[in-house]
Amino acid sequence: MTAAFARVPELLAQHLLLAFSALLLGLVVSLPLAVLSSRNKTVGRIALGFASLVQTIPSLALLALFYPILLWLSALVGGGIPALGFLPSLLALSLYALLPILRNGVTGLANLDPAVIEAADGMGMTRNQRLWLVEAPLVAPMLMAGIRTAAVWTIGAATLSTTVGQPSLGDLIFAGLQTQNWTLVLAGCAAAAGLALAVDALLGLAEVGIAWRRRGLVWASLAALLVAAAVALAPAWPAARGTVTIGAKGFSEQYILARLIGHRLEAAGYKVRYREGLGSAVAFGALASGDVDVYVDYSGTIWANQMKRTDVPPRAAIVDGVAAWAKANHGVTLLGSLGFENAYAFAMRGEDAKRRGIASLNDLAGQADDLDFATDVEFLERPEWAAVRRAYGLNFKSAHPYQPTFMYRALASGEADIISAFSSDGRIAADKLTVLTDPKGAIPGYDAILLLAPRRAGDARFHAALRPLIGAIPVEKMREANYLVDRDTDKQSPDAAARWLGRGLGH
Repeated sequence: MTAAFARVPELLAQHLLLAFSALLLGLVVSLPLAVLSSRNKTVGRIALGFASLVQTIPSLALLALFYPILLWLSALVGGGIPALGFLPSLLALSLYALLPILRNGVTGLANLDPAVIEAADGMGMTRNQRLWLVEAPLVAPMLMAGIRTAAVWTIGAATLSTTVGQPSLGDLIFAGLQTQNWTLVLAGCAAAAGLALAVDALLGLAEVGIAWRRRGLVWASLAALLVAAAVALAPAWPAARGTVTIGAKGFSEQYILARLIGHRLEAAGYKVRYREGLGSAVAFGALASGDVDVYVDYSGTIWANQMKRTDVPPRAAIVDGVAAWAKANHGVTLLGSLGFENAYAFAMRGEDAKRRGIASLNDLAGQADDLDFATDVEFLERPEWAAVRRAYGLNFKSAHPYQPTFMYRALASGEADIISAFSSDGRIAADKLTVLTDPKGAIPGYDAILLLAPRRAGDARFHAALRPLIGAIPVEKMREANYLVDRDTDKQSPDAAARWLGRGLGH
């Protein structure tokens, strides 16, 4: 538990930086827009309609949408616009903050007593004088209520920024859900909830001060927010030069391998930090753009998703093809394969497969329409699934995506009959699952490969620290390490599993 909560201060700082920046940008946009909307009904309808539309888009989808948008903009201007990390998170969350501020501001201005406005005009006030001296003070309490709502929404939604490479308290939540480490989930949720409540309380104090016309109360609450932000944000300033960012996707094996890489780089004198929970496209994009220095991917993932290849040559040919393509198109170095494959593998409960007489995907095709299929969150949208469907004509009764840990739970509980398992997962043997063969070779090879960012191409010390991992991890060892994290009892942290794996490799 101590280790889990030890990560909170740094992630809380990043979370606060993002949430406060998004709220500030939301205020900068929405306040002038509220004034303009109150004076022009057409502008008001368009602005409120747009803000309401944004709220109908799930925050996770909004974050993901900014990735291709920013990529397109960057290409349009010749590069330089980051499509991952802080910028897409800032833009998405700022849009989420617009509606409550804009709506409360417009409503407050529209419902002011006409007699007050007439009195201000009668005194000869200009429109701007009337706004600052009369309208703004009267609308301020209602506006503060909108700001409080926006702050709570923004802090809550910021946990999802993990998925686009921005550190936040969501790192703890996503990692905890995947590894079923509920202490991590508790630490992330408690910190996010505590932050939201504290900010809401301080903004509420400012709201009371405005309503009671007690300026001291307002300035005290705002000063407390500024001081808290300054203290909390101290660890969030840009990392010192030479810090290595290690990427990881959102499942146990990736967390373990990231820590294994980190341990070797720390031993070589580097300072490291981790960006975990990344999607496949996001992880490779972060590496190519330099937001991540190193991470482990799988040859078949790059082959099918990034290169858009549909042919399935031998494993070694896929690795060589990925290495050449990555270097030529993105400047990414493939240092080598780690020695094991983590392929997609269709798996069933052993007794169920034996009873039904299913040993291969050919056998499965004749009974698929009577079976429920569970996958990881990406598989149903991946080209590998399309290739398997074309090759075998699979048509399941139902197909539902899960986080990988819960996918195995669905199979064990009977909610699913077959899953898209991972061949290096220790739970295959532990749960006595039967892995179906792929006689038509529809699924490509998935060698675990170590990829380096362009700026690390000529870093000899960096290469020397990581080269001993090449070809050094047999699949049996990786399965054992994975099971240390994924098992139900005596669970180990990914860091502890990485140290166990490193000792087993003689490192």
